[in-house]
Amino acid sequence: MDVLRELDWSPLIISLKTGIVATIISFFLGIYTARKVIRLKPGTKAFVDGLFTMPLVLPPTVAGFILLLIFSRRRAFGMFLESTFDIRVVQTWTGCVIAAIVIAFPLMYRNARAAFELVDPDLVNAGRTLGMSETSIFWKVVMPTAGPGIASGTILTFARAMGEYGATSMIAGNIPGKTGTISQRIALVIQDGDFLTAGIWVIIVIVIAFLMIFAINLIISKKSKNVRRW
Repeated sequence: MDVLRELDWSPLIISLKTGIVATIISFFLGIYTARKVIRLKPGTKAFVDGLFTMPLVLPPTVAGFILLLIFSRRRAFGMFLESTFDIRVVQTWTGCVIAAIVIAFPLMYRNARAAFELVDPDLVNAGRTLGMSETSIFWKVVMPTAGPGIASGTILTFARAMGEYGATSMIAGNIPGKTGTISQRIALVIQDGDFLTAGIWVIIVIVIAFLMIFAINLIISKKSKNVRRW
């Protein structure tokens, strides 16, 4: 109990904030790009899909290194952001969010695309026959039908963004109370030989991960029951 009282909870707060913001941005960006990609020609679709999915297969440190090259204050774009908009990315919480978005976005994109591709075209055509606009069809027909896949992608995106370590360490560093996430905290205390604190954080991460998986299973189970009833 003494360990829990003395525990610095800032890594949990930083991770939750990072995960929430990154998930919101990835949600809308993933849905938008998924809708655009499925309408492309096969060759173009394969290229763009590979580009969007690449952060999912690259080592996070590679993605972090690329982000560091882009947003470093010694580079043109980083200098432009700071001088024009007073925006700093390296060694800031903004860097945590950007790293989380880059790493977690492919999960949202892939799940959204798969969900959209499974939507029955007859439902869309029926909406057009009834005189619905494309916007109305998307929000009233496509999104509800693809809902379980979208929800699963959102949950996975949040879990991935919250647990991101490699790219975050490269671009945001590990500044206690500012950019120090749970994953970075675990690595730091293990280096210091504090396995008790590391164990507590590991348990917290495991509980959060289980809740994410449990939520996904509930969504899939509910959808399966609805399909069987129909």
